[in-house]
Formats: sequence, structure tokens, C-alpha cells
Amino acid sequence: MDFEKIKPWIYKLNPEFAHTLTETVLKSYKYCPLFLEWLKKDTFITDLSLEQHLWGLKFPNPVGVAGGFDKNGTMVESFPLLGFGWGEVGAITPKPQFGNPKPRVWRFPEWEAVQNSFGFNNQGLERISNRLKKSYPFKVPIGANIGKNKTTPPHQAIIDYKILVKGLEEVVDFFVVNISSPNTPGLRTLLNPQFVEKLIGELSQLTSRPILLKLSPDMEFNTVEQVVAEAIRGGVKGIVLTNTTTDYSVMPTPIKRGGISGRPLQQKSFQMLKFVATFLKREELLKQIPLISVGGIDSPEEGYRRIIHGASLLQLYTPLIFKGPKIVAQINRGIIERLERDKFKTIGEAVGANL
Repeated sequence: MDFEKIKPWIYKLNPEFAHTLTETVLKSYKYCPLFLEWLKKDTFITDLSLEQHLWGLKFPNPVGVAGGFDKNGTMVESFPLLGFGWGEVGAITPKPQFGNPKPRVWRFPEWEAVQNSFGFNNQGLERISNRLKKSYPFKVPIGANIGKNKTTPPHQAIIDYKILVKGLEEVVDFFVVNISSPNTPGLRTLLNPQFVEKLIGELSQLTSRPILLKLSPDMEFNTVEQVVAEAIRGGVKGIVLTNTTTDYSVMPTPIKRGGISGRPLQQKSFQMLKFVATFLKREELLKQIPLISVGGIDSPEEGYRRIIHGASLLQLYTPLIFKGPKIVAQINRGIIERLERDKFKTIGEAVGANL
């Protein structure tokens, strides 16, 4: 199906309703797996040059689906159908929560951007963990994006994260600690070095699963360096760069709430990746603490640029809305071509080559 032909019709729908329709289709995977496995041949790109082993997990290709796409773990089995070599579910909170009032998501096609103020709407730990248990282990690595409930005061946030790690440890492959969403009041105040070391340290003692930390693109670089250093001290195994931005100067938006994702975030996300990768390389830790780049990765060129500037893995979500599901395969094929062009046998050889 030509996505460009149906895109105008999709854009007539409310963005949140359109996503619900997508979820309904992808949830049907389990009912017609043979047909959908046949479709996967054109979307799921594998090649020895793309394959990586990180944290004891095999990643068949580097492109993963970002947190927020599958909030409740209902579509996780269909990730490979879209071409993804891994992904996240969530953000998951201990208790179910509705999130912020609607409307809470807006498309800006002229900017290839989305702005959202969802606020961790999800069905809660118990229901999601029970759902994931039926599918685990997955065909590709799957992590849980975890966040605190809105009603949990910041000084008790660590309790929520501990509950989530304990409750999800047996049904996911890794954790992404989300204290960088702009849509939960007070959450970003936790992005300080002292709290991060304590949080990552205590979570690392609870589980053998890798603990990753997701950062905001709106942080000052000197703070970022301190936070990353303390996260490493606490035992973090990877860094995700970055969440959405509340820098409303990146595009002329009339809405002054929520976070912006997509093309306008591209340069901020890239600069944050480059800064953290340079810091880790200087400390000889780039290979030990893999980086995941997310934000405005909408082409093979951009995906490869992130790899040679320090990213081991990539994530996307918003480009699916503007370019369709084929973008995942296009990025993976483009990375293979560029690895061959630059005489790299594997992605691992290319990571950070241009730093």
C-alpha cells in the first residue's frame, strides 16, 4: 500500500484516534501470523553488518521503536513486522493513570513534527506485566520505559521505580528509566547528579537486567556531564538521548505545553549525542556504555550520522507518522550501504568513527 496516497486521509483523523486504529491493526498479529510473517520479508532487514550483541542481548538491526508508541504492551509482538530490531513498551507507571486532559497531541505536517502532553497514560504495572508475560521471551529485545505516577511526590519517586523493576524483571530484557518527560509535573527536577546516582545505584542492586537512563535535550551540557558521570557511578549500562523538547523556539508552535518530537528536534538531539559520546570516548567508556540516539532520525543519512558520532542503537516513532512504516527498512538498508562504502564490516566498527 502506498502510504503517500492514504496519508491525507489519516491526517483527517484526530492523532490519538489514528494511533488507536493503528494499535487495533497491529494487535491482530497473533490472529494471522502466517500472512503477516510473509509481509515481514520486505520490512525486517537483517544482515551480519547490522547485528550487534549488547548487554548479552542480540540486536538483529539497530533501529528500535521509541517509548510512547506501545504504551501498554499490546503491539510488542508486531515490532518486527514494522522492521524494528528491538523496542520499548511504556512508559509504565505502578498504578494505572489516564494522563493529561485531551486534546494532548498535535501534528505539524509542514514541520514533520508532533507535540504531545500525554502524561504517562497507561494501564498500570499489573495489567501490562500480565500481558507481557504471555509473550515473553520476545523475538527481538524489548525494554520497559518506566516512570513515576503523577500523584507520587518527587521525594518518593524512587519507590515507584523500584516497584516497576521488581514487577517487570521477568517479562522484559532491560529498563529505560524515564525522569526526562516534560509531561509529568516535577519529573525533570529529578535529573540532578545526586538523585540519579542514588536511583540508578538502588535499581541496579534489584535486578540483573540492564538499567538505562533517558535524558532531556533541554539540559545544559555541564549538567549532562555530571548526570552521566553519576549514572555511571551508580551502575548505568546505557544512555538514551533524547526525550522530547520544550524549547518552543525550534518551530513556530502556537501550543506552549508538552514536548516536541520529530524533525525540529533533530539538531538538538544530535548535539546531545555528540557531546555525551565525546565525553564517554574521552573517559574510554564509549564501548562499555552504549548510547541510543532518538529524535529526528528520519532518513538513512541521519541514522548513519548518529552511528558514526557515537550511537550504537537508534530509535524512532514520529517518522512513522510522516513517512510511513517503510522508513525503518529504508534506514536499515541505507546503513548497510554506507557501512560498505566506508569499508566497515559491522556497525560496531563504525560507532563513534567521526568523533
